Formats: sequence, structure tokens, C-alpha cells
Amino acid sequence: MKFKITEKIKSIIKRDGKVMMTTTRGDVPLVIEKGDGDFIYDVSGNKFIDFSSLIAVYNFGINANKEVREAVKKQADVLMHAAFTDFYSEIPVSFAENLLTMFPKGFGKVFFSNSGTEANEAAIKYSKLFTKRQYLIGFYNSFHGRTHGSLSITSSKLVQREHFGPFNSTVHVPYAYCYRCPFGKEYPSCGLECVDYIKKNALGKEVPPKEVAAIFIEPVQGEGGYIVPPKDFIKEIRNIADDNGIILVSDEVQAGYMRTGKFLAMDNFGVTADIYTMAKSMGGGLPIGATITRSSLGDVPEGAHSNTYGGNLAAVAAANAQLRYLKKNLSSIEMQATEKGRIVLDRLNKMKDKYEIIGDVRGLGFMIGIEFVKDKKSKEPAPKERDEVVVEAFNNGLVMLPCGASTLRIIPPITISIKNLEEGLDILETSISNADRNQKRRS
Repeated sequence: MKFKITEKIKSIIKRDGKVMMTTTRGDVPLVIEKGDGDFIYDVSGNKFIDFSSLIAVYNFGINANKEVREAVKKQADVLMHAAFTDFYSEIPVSFAENLLTMFPKGFGKVFFSNSGTEANEAAIKYSKLFTKRQYLIGFYNSFHGRTHGSLSITSSKLVQREHFGPFNSTVHVPYAYCYRCPFGKEYPSCGLECVDYIKKNALGKEVPPKEVAAIFIEPVQGEGGYIVPPKDFIKEIRNIADDNGIILVSDEVQAGYMRTGKFLAMDNFGVTADIYTMAKSMGGGLPIGATITRSSLGDVPEGAHSNTYGGNLAAVAAANAQLRYLKKNLSSIEMQATEKGRIVLDRLNKMKDKYEIIGDVRGLGFMIGIEFVKDKKSKEPAPKERDEVVVEAFNNGLVMLPCGASTLRIIPPITISIKNLEEGLDILETSISNADRNQKRRS
């Protein structure tokens, strides 16, 4: 299929530009009308294979499934908003009880919000309240949201932070980005110098460990480039937290909810955090976030933190139906994330051998990134070539999203059919081949 941009599409985009604030839209004129399973359809009838899960929201198929939609419709006919943070309602309590069964033993408190950044805002406040400490540690290339507290930990792109400071008291440290090691080393001979840096510099020269409330970490960095760290890196961060009485917060907003093959991405590393944050796929398409804490951390004083829409009944109904579907199909979903992720990685590694502009291929489960470079020797980021791939693939019926400086993320619905997955990969390879050829001509 060759994408056709119609007058209707042009008109809607023009109207959008007049009334909507600029957000994060890229170069593709996708005006979505509906979606179903593996596919997105625009207002002019163009059909696309989806490799984005619409920003990691539809892990189990575009527009969720019939059970989720029916649960929302049923709840909408009764009551959608119950001011749950000021009054009581059974539905959010039942969902919290259901959700906690997916967490390690000892987790027993949940706070509902409306998004990932709000879930992280709650985690910031809770960690400071529980420890009576004021500093936070975040990682370079991290993304925890764009509201002001979460933005203080975010360190993905300058445009996200420019003009918005000063921020909360946050110290940023290197993540284990092995393809671009900031110390010029190679794993494992590096001895995890990035961990030593945290101990010797951040905690040895910049901020006393006894004043650090929490370390915020993405088990796999998302917006920063789909960066997968070595297992022992995550374990060493856990050790630093334990040795210094620091709370470890795992941001599972993008990497969680089965995307990496496990409900909690942190479980891939054999590590348990103290606080988890979730959102995106949790609501099956409706806005909901959650902050989940160890019971041993305690509770918060009445009025210390709250919101208006947290525990919204329509969103909770969707989330509860989504979780019931997950539990019913857990073994199948785990297997699909693992097996389909392997199919993609195998195909991409073959492309990496063929095309000079593919510098690195990495992933965990069905959360996979391709990093584009000008050439393999220099490793110079190639955002232009990456964007060319996104646009050409879109024009031929495949929707994808960029991340990092020059990385392309591959996150189809976990339930995508093998046929549609392979067709999407064919479109992707054609786009990469053409971009590689164009880059060679330019150089």
C-alpha cells in the first residue's frame, strides 16, 4: 500500500496547527480514525500495520479487546466519576487488590493517578516523605515524564528541560549504555565503571548518601533510546540503595505490563524495587497510572497527596478488565513476547550485518530498538537517516516511533500475528535499505 494524503487529512492537520499547542508529533501525517488488533486506520481509509502500540498503550491489540470495551460501556451507564480520593468506591479497591497479586510479597499500598508522570510525581513525594530526605538520583537518557517534579529526574533531551528549571534537587549519573559507554570501556571488562562513578563521585563528592531519598531507574530506558543494561548493573544499583537506606523506584510505565516478557520489567534482572510506577498499557486505552509501594514503607498523612480523577471508575473498569484478560492468558502472552521478540531480533541482526547505517540492535522481550549511525566505525548518530526510515515505512503502511538521538523503537502489540509482524519487518527492511543507499550516496 502506498499512503495517499488526501485533502481531508491536510485540512485536519491545518486546523490542528491553528488551535493546538505543539506537542511531540513527528513527520508523518497520521490522522487516526479507528484501530483494530494489529492495524490503525486513518480518516481517509489508509490502513497501517502498527509497530508502536500507539506509544506502548495497546500491548494486547489496538483498541484493546471486547471485554475491556464492554466493561467501560457498562460502567459508563452507571457512574464514571466517584471522587474516589474523597469518598469510597468498591471498584478501585477491587482493582487494587487484583493488581497487588501481580507484585512480589510485601507490596500492599496503591495510589491511582491518570498517567505515568503523575505516578512518578507520587513516587517522588512518597520517597521524600518516607525517608525524610530531600535528594533524588536519576540517570542520563532517562525519561520519567514532563510535569515539573518528574522532569527533574528526566534527562533524555534538552528540549524537554530547556527554560523549565530550576528543578528539584536531583543528581544525574551515567546509565549502563554499553554501546556508547561514557568511559570508553567495553562490558564486562569495564568492571561496571558507571557504578563506581556513582559511588565515588555522585555519592562521594556531590551529595551525602544519607540525604538521598530515592534512586529512580527504568529497567530498560525507553524514550532515551531503548537501552538495555547488563543484569549486574541493576543488581549493583539495588546494592547501593540497600547500603545507604535509599528507596529504589522502578519506572515500569513503558517497560512494564508484559512488554519485556514479564509483568514487571525489573524481574528480568532478579531485583525487586521498593516502589513501582505503572501507566500506559494498564488502562487498555484509558488514562490511568499507579504507584505501588512496599507495605513496610508505611502510609502518608491525610491530605499529603491526592488528586481529582485518580481511581476514575471508567478507567478502573477498563484496567480491571485488561488485568483479567492478562491473567487468563498470562502464559501465552509471556511466550508471545519472548518468541516474537526473538523473531524481530534475529531479523534485525541480519539487517545489521547488511546495512552500514545500523549501529546497534538491542532489546528485551518485545521491547526492541535499532540505533542508526552514519557508519559503524564512527558511531556518529544518524537522526536524519532514522527519520527517513520512519517516513518511508509510513508511506508504505507501517507506523513506528523514534526515540533517543537516532534510535527507532519496535513495539507492536504483543498479540500481533506472525504474518503481520513479518510483513511489517519487510516494509522496515526496504526502508532501511533505501536509507542506507542514500547515505552512501551522500558520503
